[in-house]
Amino acid sequence: MSDPVNRMILLLDIEKYSDRDDVEQAYLRRMLYDIADQVLESAGIDETSRLRADRGDSVMELIDANASPVALLRAVLGEIPVQLRMINRMASKSAQIRLRAVVASGYVAVDGFNGWVGSDLNHACRLLDAQLLRDALRERAEDFALCVSEGVHSGIVRHDHPGIPREQFHAITVDSKNGPLKAWLHGRLPVGAPVQQQAQEHQQAQDHREEEETPAPGGVGERPVPDIHPAPVGGVTITFQGGSPSFGGSLVGGDQHGVSGGQVTGDVHLGGKPETRR
Repeated sequence: MSDPVNRMILLLDIEKYSDRDDVEQAYLRRMLYDIADQVLESAGIDETSRLRADRGDSVMELIDANASPVALLRAVLGEIPVQLRMINRMASKSAQIRLRAVVASGYVAVDGFNGWVGSDLNHACRLLDAQLLRDALRERAEDFALCVSEGVHSGIVRHDHPGIPREQFHAITVDSKNGPLKAWLHGRLPVGAPVQQQAQEHQQAQDHREEEETPAPGGVGERPVPDIHPAPVGGVTITFQGGSPSFGGSLVGGDQHGVSGGQVTGDVHLGGKPETRR
């Protein structure tokens, strides 16, 4: 088995594939491969930078880490819906193709039988098979539903690159045999999504609002710092006795010359009880 190598992972799966007959399935598979090739070509990823595995109703692509993940995700969001519209407007009802997709990243090894091994890949497959992603596609008029892993969101999506609008992704948690998996769903959440996931979505929106409203330190539009004068320590007061200022009770006699050129004449009283002048 080869050593694990960091790769981008693209998974595409056809909805209701097993409901079709053999002729329809063969047609859908050709369309699936054409869509995958078009997306990767649009992202600038050639055949030397990827490995493909066929899973019947789905296709799995392992993409070299040197390829741009931003270009890949931008192509997935932009090209797949366009390709699906072009295909489905000319296809019969039985030949309509609708896709679930997952974009993830992680370490994957290839064994001696050309099999793929890696927990990150397993997690991506769990996301592709998640009921929440299935429900999201079923409830949409669009023919496409995308989920990205937590790592892809934190590394790519949250930075709001052109063509990858972060506000369109919503935090989700899906159940799996490996335990809860955090991920991000593109587009609206399906009806009946767990309350916790809706709360996560609300918190995400609130965080984005606060982030946009808070000015950068020293930047344009920075809120003015209020001019706050602390109260005198120890209740120091200023009084004037016969023209001589006193501070808290101590008296300094004689003329005082300040460093900056200012001059105070007379007695200055600082601390203690002022004495009666005679």
